[in-house]
Amino acid sequence: MKDKVYTDSVTWTSDIVKSLADANSFEFLVHRHRAGESMPSTKKLRTIVERIRQIIFPGYFGEINLKSDTLSYYMGVLVDEVYEMMAEQIFSGLCFICEGENDRDHSGKRVMAEQIAFQFVNGLSELRRILITDVNAAYLGDPAANSVGEVIFCYPAIRAISSYRIAHSLFSLGVPLIPRIITEMAHSETGIDINPEAVIGEYFTIDHGTGVVIGSTSIIGNNVKLFQGVTLGAKSFPLDENGNPVKGIPRHPIVEDNVIIYSNATILGRIIVGHDSVIGGNIWVTSDLPPYSRVVQTKNRNADFFNGGGI
Repeated sequence: MKDKVYTDSVTWTSDIVKSLADANSFEFLVHRHRAGESMPSTKKLRTIVERIRQIIFPGYFGEINLKSDTLSYYMGVLVDEVYEMMAEQIFSGLCFICEGENDRDHSGKRVMAEQIAFQFVNGLSELRRILITDVNAAYLGDPAANSVGEVIFCYPAIRAISSYRIAHSLFSLGVPLIPRIITEMAHSETGIDINPEAVIGEYFTIDHGTGVVIGSTSIIGNNVKLFQGVTLGAKSFPLDENGNPVKGIPRHPIVEDNVIIYSNATILGRIIVGHDSVIGGNIWVTSDLPPYSRVVQTKNRNADFFNGGGI
């Protein structure tokens, strides 16, 4: 009989354990960290995001006390906690992208992480201001919303947009990896996929939300409303001389102010959707639209373009 390896109440053959522990079998998956470096933690990042929601929307999440004589205390505790945890995760993110054995300046990276975390925390008031515009847009734009509180508690769009706003703030401060983890956690929770690199203006709302995709180089103006299933995507992926996709080039749409895009519309490529336009449902748009455009399905199911008409 083959040797046995005992783990708690389960017994496995030694061959199975050896094969699973063989580094050659998972070498492709491994990100090699060096001594003293920690990997980012999705569990801790989830806690950080929830703490930030408690700060942004006091009284709605967690157990924060809104009494005037204790509110400053609770806010101080939460801000300290967010700062400490965020600095740790930013440090892990900075270490994650290290290259080569010469890139081992742990103390320098810790100082940088603390500085970035400090800048982030100092931006929480502005983050709240912008998210209030998003909540207001959702409330005013949905006749089914009975109160602002209902929007904050119940709407998946607010959860996804708040995660995006947090992640985009970190991305703007130069934090690697962590922003993407935060938005992908929200993607898993809500079905709304917003890349943290996208630039989105104020009073942004997504009605229903499931299946919305907003690509990394998308630019969205103020007072824009999307419905479920909308895609702001890329039309093609240019390849380099080795046949690999070229990274970092603008390839997603620019959506100007006061635009409404209805369910399951697909907007592809680096095109401009002019301000005050309306795009109907189940339509593909791959070329620029001037301001005040109306694009709708006709009876024969072909998309017609109307400049200044109604939908």
